[in-house]
Amino acid sequence: MPYICPICHSSLSLADSSKSYQCENNHHFDIAKEAYLNLLPAQHKKSKEPGDSKEMMRARRDFLEAGFYQPLAKTITQIIEDHHPANTKLKLLDMGCGEGYYSRQIMALHKNPADIELHGIDIAKNAIIAAAKKQKEAHFIVASSNNMPYSDAYFDLILRVYAPSNEQEVTRLLKQQGLLLIVTPGPRHLWQLREFIYTEVKDHNTDIGIPSGFEVIHRENLSYQITPNPIQRLALLQMTPFAWRANNETLQQIQAADNLSIETDFMITLAKKAAQ
Repeated sequence: MPYICPICHSSLSLADSSKSYQCENNHHFDIAKEAYLNLLPAQHKKSKEPGDSKEMMRARRDFLEAGFYQPLAKTITQIIEDHHPANTKLKLLDMGCGEGYYSRQIMALHKNPADIELHGIDIAKNAIIAAAKKQKEAHFIVASSNNMPYSDAYFDLILRVYAPSNEQEVTRLLKQQGLLLIVTPGPRHLWQLREFIYTEVKDHNTDIGIPSGFEVIHRENLSYQITPNPIQRLALLQMTPFAWRANNETLQQIQAADNLSIETDFMITLAKKAAQ
């Protein structure tokens, strides 16, 4: 089984009722009606509802489902197809999956989606509920990326789109020769939006932390222009780490801008875990 107990770290098995998982130490975790699994014990939470707020999740969902980042999803899917052997099972983990936008896009765009065993993890329970409702064939869990309750060397590929990462956990979960696919901001990502926030806009830092023992085998830059409407601009802003710097006057300026064209700029890096 892919899961380990978040309390004692022994293997989890599906109970006879098929409605919960349990370990040899009799720790039980019920499968929710939406078919996700909550593996974030209360004692591991740092707040009552960790992760993004409902407002942030709603903003991200509205923006992503408008299709502005679909070129990125297509590029991610193509890289996966190009670097994983055809007609072989791919165990894929979408790390920090949120409401599962990229998970759904990969399954919709991949030539052989039946070959993919798709997993998603996020610390935000509401996001996982939404993801599980929309993609019932996938396996979603609530858990922290710093302590991911999966068995060692279970995954062939881990996808990390703007998500925090624990190098030791990523290394532990990937098989030998496993792939780590990382998406980070390129130098000019959302430049025109940032001009409303900062007096002097600077290039994003493009130094990408690759875990020790990994080799970069592919890297590319994806850039294109988008023209979101005033409401979509604010939704996009809510997805960024600099949203908190925008006061009401700035928000009004962003909304009032006429036909604002915004640069997207993504750095996409694929690294392979070395054989040991």
